[in-house]
Amino acid sequence: MYQINFKDPIHIYFMGIGGISMSGLAEILLEQGFTVSGSDLKESELTIALAEKGATIFYGQTAENLNPQCGLAEIDLVVYTAAIKDDNPEFIALKEKGINSMTRAELLGQIMKNYQVPIAIAGTHGKTTTTGMVSEILLKARLDPTLSIGGILNSIDGNIKIGKSDFFVTEACEYTNSFLQFYPKIGVILNIEADHLDFFKNEEEIRQSFRKFAELIPADGVLIINGAIKNLSEVVNGLSCQVIVYGEDPANDYYISDVTYDKEAHPTFTLNYHPQSFADVKAAAISHASETYTLGTRGMHNALNAAASIALSDYLNIDTRFTKDALMAFTGTKRRFEEKGQCAGFMIIDDYAHHPTEIKATLETARNYPHRLIWCVFQPHTYTRTKAFMNEFADSLCGADRIILIDIYAAREKNEDGISSKDLVNIIKKSGKECYYISTLDSFANAEKFILENVEQGDLLITMGAGDVVTIGDNLLKN
Repeated sequence: MYQINFKDPIHIYFMGIGGISMSGLAEILLEQGFTVSGSDLKESELTIALAEKGATIFYGQTAENLNPQCGLAEIDLVVYTAAIKDDNPEFIALKEKGINSMTRAELLGQIMKNYQVPIAIAGTHGKTTTTGMVSEILLKARLDPTLSIGGILNSIDGNIKIGKSDFFVTEACEYTNSFLQFYPKIGVILNIEADHLDFFKNEEEIRQSFRKFAELIPADGVLIINGAIKNLSEVVNGLSCQVIVYGEDPANDYYISDVTYDKEAHPTFTLNYHPQSFADVKAAAISHASETYTLGTRGMHNALNAAASIALSDYLNIDTRFTKDALMAFTGTKRRFEEKGQCAGFMIIDDYAHHPTEIKATLETARNYPHRLIWCVFQPHTYTRTKAFMNEFADSLCGADRIILIDIYAAREKNEDGISSKDLVNIIKKSGKECYYISTLDSFANAEKFILENVEQGDLLITMGAGDVVTIGDNLLKN
């Protein structure tokens, strides 16, 4: 693999530079004196921000983009994501020209090597929120970390922050085994479930991937892991690093109890700690064998994400006061139970949930939020995921009072099996739930019209999915 010399900046080209992760890495390299260029399909806030910082951006992906132009020197290295296919014109030109190349994950791994305390947060669900929580704690403690987040964090007004310390925090995604290119000193595994079945054969293969991720952590590092993970011993037994287990079970090193919610679903809980579980007890940790926390985020799933973040904070000997203040101030990243505003007397919430477990957690959170009826507008994400979890999607969506299904967001896929949102509607209707299919192939106009005619004052409308369903709420609020 090509090795970057960070003391000798070169010209790096990003295919898909507008992606949430790619744009962050590009910004880090710009800060370190690299020449950065790249392409994306359309202009966005992220590409505009990069251009203002000195990057050269091309809109549309053509072979011509890889030729020296705009006064730039020849490209030394091309970085691409898993979304780039073999028939992409730039990718074809890359191979023909023989330019050095690497994946986004390989670049991120090489950047991590430059830091003494690289922190990688993995799991099927909750990565972005937990990365945000950990980031807020380090910021509150004035540790000046470098942050690479898979969502927009309000306190830094973006997804990236370039710090001057030895702390580096990033999400670690399992898709295409990307996180196996990383070099974590501290690793977090929030959960392990079946997902990304367009790449993994089955859940067992996913578990094996997470085990390999855990094995990346060196003997002087630590793995913080959810004790509720099925057959946990298969993931942690024999690791050379320290292992800290958290969850709801009192047998865990850290465990949550006494959970209550305020009128807007913010949890307060007691976090308990077993100091005898560790040979080397951290000073900050032993000072709060039992402590009460209140979150600025919502739901039981975020109480568990917070428990992982607190364990990490303790491991770093961060004062508990900073941790408590940070978790109360952190209200989540964008598109995670995000309050968008009121329309015609009903509240609009937007959420990124696109896996049955995430949907269930979001709708359970909504039950503790003010509402008359809960309406869920769900946009399934990818055909393979919809097909693989059809029944599970139906079960989890039934946590809403009324359900609206719009067309599947294809993302990187083609509909080879003829899967449709109508299939999911038919299953949900058999359960007796009110469920409606509205075609959005041309526009969201019909869905917006239906909502305005049917959702009533006092109701809660949740737009849900990893695609562009958020646009529905945005359009409604413009009316």
